[in-house]
Amino acid sequence: MSDMKKDEIAEDQAQIGPEGLEADATASEIEALRAERDEIRDRFMRALADAENIRKRGERDRREAEQYGGSKLARDMLPVYDNLKRALDAAGEEQRQAAKALIEGVELTMRELISVLGKHGVEPIVPEVGEAFDPQIHQAMFEAPLPGTKAGDIIQVMTEGFMLHDRLLRPAQVGVSSTPKS
Repeated sequence: MSDMKKDEIAEDQAQIGPEGLEADATASEIEALRAERDEIRDRFMRALADAENIRKRGERDRREAEQYGGSKLARDMLPVYDNLKRALDAAGEEQRQAAKALIEGVELTMRELISVLGKHGVEPIVPEVGEAFDPQIHQAMFEAPLPGTKAGDIIQVMTEGFMLHDRLLRPAQVGVSSTPKS
């Protein structure tokens, strides 16, 4: 190297000094470490939030499974209820006297079924003739004009509906009055 070049380098080093080079390197390392720390903190906070969300979702799923897990079985038991009810409704007074023990057994079975369903949160929806039709809990099976009724009144109940806690398990099947013809 030429003497002139060596002198310039020596002069530059004298102005900066050995501490200046180290300080420059240390400052950039500190910045890199801070950026890495911030990135790791951000990832940690996101992972923590994800874990909390998973915990909450698992708890909610567990509660729903506990509360609504038996809905399929309950729904499958409803035709048994319907058939027992039809059997009791079909029995006339004469038949009730002749087969008193049998009718009493069917009634006891019906009460036990209602009790067991009730223990598991299944409650009947029993609409009455004359009540207003509610599409949230009733299913209209037919519509017919009937004098003396308002449009939307229930005029016949075919089957009772059922709720499982706050969910509709099966709507009540009803006949609804349409606007009567004048």
